[in-house]
Order: sequence, then structure tokens, then C-alpha cells
Amino acid sequence: MNYLDHIAGFSIMNEGTIRDWCRHSKFNVTQGKNFFASGSIGPWMVTRDQVGNLNELSIQTRINGEVRQDDKVDNMIFKFPYLLEYLSTFFELKPGDLIATGTPIGAGARYDPPIWLKPGDNVEVEVPSIGILSNVVADEI
Repeated sequence: MNYLDHIAGFSIMNEGTIRDWCRHSKFNVTQGKNFFASGSIGPWMVTRDQVGNLNELSIQTRINGEVRQDDKVDNMIFKFPYLLEYLSTFFELKPGDLIATGTPIGAGARYDPPIWLKPGDNVEVEVPSIGILSNVVADEI
């Protein structure tokens, strides 16, 4: 069976990491990636036949129109077949499960000095065959 037979579709996710919380644990960033209202998904899901060649699928992230990330799925460290195999070793994947795969090089934390998002910044993540996920950064409620 082809690993693609286990994938219903693709979407875009921006998990909106709360970076200062990623430093609360030595080897775990989970707490910084799971704050209420810190992430988004969309603008919709497209079926696997609508995305074309997965290796050529590109992703670009822009902050206020400035390109910060621009890469192709083919450059992912962990490819889709590996992710499905690995994840299924410690939990049962079920219809409707979402898998966030990571992000290309260019996140603001990696700059020297770091470039942090601030309230009012517009974050756009684009995958041409899926669409553009656009969010404005807001201050904590």
C-alpha cells in the first residue's frame, strides 16, 4: 500500500509558537506551541490529488510582505512516509488526525539578533496549490 493512501489531504498550519515558553523545559518545545488561540489552520484542506507533485510543493512565509521562509517539501528533514511510520509507532492514527510537519529555515528566532513578531504584524503562509493562510498577530488577551 502506498503511504499516500493514508493521507486525505493537505492544509496549512501556523502554530504561532510562544518562544519564551519554549525555554521552560530543556528538550521539549510542546508548551510553547500549544497556547490557546496561538495557532491557525486553513484556509481549507485540499485532497492529495489537488496538490500535484509533493516534492515540488513549495511553502513561503511572509511577515508584513517580507519573505522570511521559502522552500520546497523535497527539502524537509523528515519526509511524509517516515513521519507516518514513526508517528504510528507510538499512537494510532485515525481519520481526521492532523500532523504538523515543521517549518523551513527562516523563523525569526534563528536570526542574530532574533526578529520577534509583534502585535499588528501580518503573517502569511502560502502553498500555491492550497492557498494563503493569513493572520494578524494580536497581543495577549
